[in-house]
Amino acid sequence: MQGTLVERAWAWLHETFPERQIYIRSDGRVQFFTFGPSLQATLAGLTLIFLGWVAFSTVNVIFKDRIIAAKDHRYQQMQSAYENRVADLQLSYDELNTALVSAGDKFKATADELQAKQNTIQKFIDRKRQVDALVATPASAFPSQAPLIDAAPAGGHGSAGDSIDAPAGGAPAGVETDDEGGGTSLQMMPQPAQPQPRTAKSTHASLLDLGGAVGRITGILFGSKQKAAPVQTAALNRHPALAVLEQQTERVKRIGTQETVLMGEAQTQMADGVRIVRATLHSAGIEADPFLQRYESVHGIGGPDMSLNAVHIDGIADQAFQNTYYRASAVLNQMDELLSAMRSVPLGTVPVSGPEFERTSGFGARIDPFTGRYAFHPGVDFAGPWGAIVHSTAPGRVIWAGPQGGYGNMVEIDHGMGIHTRYGHLSAILVRVGDTVAKGGPVGKLGSTGRSTGPHVHYEVFYDGVLRNPRNFIEAGRHVL
Repeated sequence: MQGTLVERAWAWLHETFPERQIYIRSDGRVQFFTFGPSLQATLAGLTLIFLGWVAFSTVNVIFKDRIIAAKDHRYQQMQSAYENRVADLQLSYDELNTALVSAGDKFKATADELQAKQNTIQKFIDRKRQVDALVATPASAFPSQAPLIDAAPAGGHGSAGDSIDAPAGGAPAGVETDDEGGGTSLQMMPQPAQPQPRTAKSTHASLLDLGGAVGRITGILFGSKQKAAPVQTAALNRHPALAVLEQQTERVKRIGTQETVLMGEAQTQMADGVRIVRATLHSAGIEADPFLQRYESVHGIGGPDMSLNAVHIDGIADQAFQNTYYRASAVLNQMDELLSAMRSVPLGTVPVSGPEFERTSGFGARIDPFTGRYAFHPGVDFAGPWGAIVHSTAPGRVIWAGPQGGYGNMVEIDHGMGIHTRYGHLSAILVRVGDTVAKGGPVGKLGSTGRSTGPHVHYEVFYDGVLRNPRNFIEAGRHVL
């Protein structure tokens, strides 16, 4: 069958394109070219292809404008639809971006303010710890003192007599004869210490680093240099994440409000502490106001009169927090000043300590062990083993170290602020005039020199040249030490 088809196609080809010859005569010579059926069919095919291409090109040229116009119309439709879509997306993006920037800036500002408050509170707490250290660090030389006062008998070993022999350094004159100290009513300072202008741009670690960390992350995501704008309600409705961020912003803001409450509580606690310290001084027979005025005159305190409204804490716009912080700082300054002044006061300490010591005679009227008559005892006696170390009850400078009449070997220390202490009947003196001694520093050894019936130390306290009851100072120290 295939052979028949090929034969028929070959026969058709020879019938349609019979063999042809082309003769060419030149210079008396005749040449001819023979064109077989295959060659003719090939040339015919090429001719048809060429004519088809010419026809297509002709039609394309003729209808070119119409084709181009149709393509342009379709392209314009597509471009218009695309531009409309892009415009809608741009509007949506701008709205969302504006909402994100506004919410991010608002959250960052709130978180940064909270961190600034935390840093400010941390500084306040650190400073309060320094002030508390003045109260919470008793002298190591006095591990146990209360039994010397509470379990002491009323009489015993003798001491200096009714007359008081003045040392060469200038003896205080006058005696306060109320046995338990007494004093005037409690008053507040007329001019509490004022805080100085400051900023709270801290490099220390904050109490709540969460606010700062989230604030920094938000700043990186949304940028902190753009001006905050109100968050669009429509954007919040379409984007729940923005609503969550807004809720967290309000939550951080409420936490910041609690910081103001905490500072107010700190101010109240510090004010209570100031009242306790002032009451402690009062129970020792020292009025706080004149005592502080003397301290300020000695140490030099001053500065320009500046209103609190003229200063602010960097990074904190909450005026209520700033006012509360400044008031708490002022009270803390007052406490610091009181405690610094109290360093010169021998509170809560006795010159000897331990179970082997006991109080043998108190301050005030008694029957003299030598004469048997009523007499006044100007100090407190503590008996103990011979040669035991006698300690200074407060820091100060030695102004007398040697024999002194009925006191025997005596050491007198000037603690400043008008406060002196005396240590009598010593068997040996361990300091010299002009020496500076610390609280708890050794001044001598317990003995029985002078007008004495046995080994003990006679301890006296003077304030403004007036004898005071040492028991009041020892008992008063229990409030703060």
